[in-house]
Amino acid sequence: MRRNPISDVIDTETPSVARMYDWLLGGVDNYASDRAACDDLLAIAPSSKALALNNRAFLRRVVRILAQEEGIRQFIDHGSGLPTQDNVHEVAQRVDDSSKIVYVDNDPLVLAHGRSRLDQNDRVTVLDMDMRDTDAIFDAAHAAGFQQDKPTAALFVSVAHCLKDDDVQPMLDRVKAKLAPGSFLVICQLVSDRADVRNRVTALMSKVTHDNWGRVREKKDVRGYFDGLTILTPGLCDVTTWRPDSQVVPRSGEDWVEWGGVGRLGNA
Repeated sequence: MRRNPISDVIDTETPSVARMYDWLLGGVDNYASDRAACDDLLAIAPSSKALALNNRAFLRRVVRILAQEEGIRQFIDHGSGLPTQDNVHEVAQRVDDSSKIVYVDNDPLVLAHGRSRLDQNDRVTVLDMDMRDTDAIFDAAHAAGFQQDKPTAALFVSVAHCLKDDDVQPMLDRVKAKLAPGSFLVICQLVSDRADVRNRVTALMSKVTHDNWGRVREKKDVRGYFDGLTILTPGLCDVTTWRPDSQVVPRSGEDWVEWGGVGRLGNA
């Protein structure tokens, strides 16, 4: 596994989106501040645990399909979060063990755990970078053996809502400009048809992360992320329904969903 320096100490008093997500998935790499923030979140959106589990299943599913059916062997996972079972590299490398994966995150706990668990895999790179640092990310990916002229899957799974409006589309446009024809973008984020849920969750997350967050958006906002891409069947949807292959974890409400899909850039 390739590595670069961890730049920050772990702040256990301020909730981390990655650690909150870990708790919602049933993980143990979280602190009291993260669990308290999740309790507040569940009071607003009771389906959040099921949503997180279904979203993780979507990530595994889409990586497997892109590897098996589209022949993708290069994956960049932006805002990768804490390692769980069946990470991107495990799914992709079961299809072809030569697959290369770059994980990008700037949470010190994510980086420390990722490196401790991936130390023996020389086809995996863990980057201590902000997901918006597109040039640096792609430079590091090429240094790790990614081929510029080969299709790559750029993953933005459940991370766009962590960014401000002014950051999301420019970041995606930069990534599209870097990718070879035939590459894929996988994009989904939290959306709600209910203004009260959008406003209350956005206010909560902005508060607990010291404004290091974006907002819950609407479906129409996500559609713009796919400009210039050919959207794969079944289109943009609640990711629970994107080519399901296993039983879905039932939700306790319809307060919000992960909405998005998969887009292809140009021709293969």
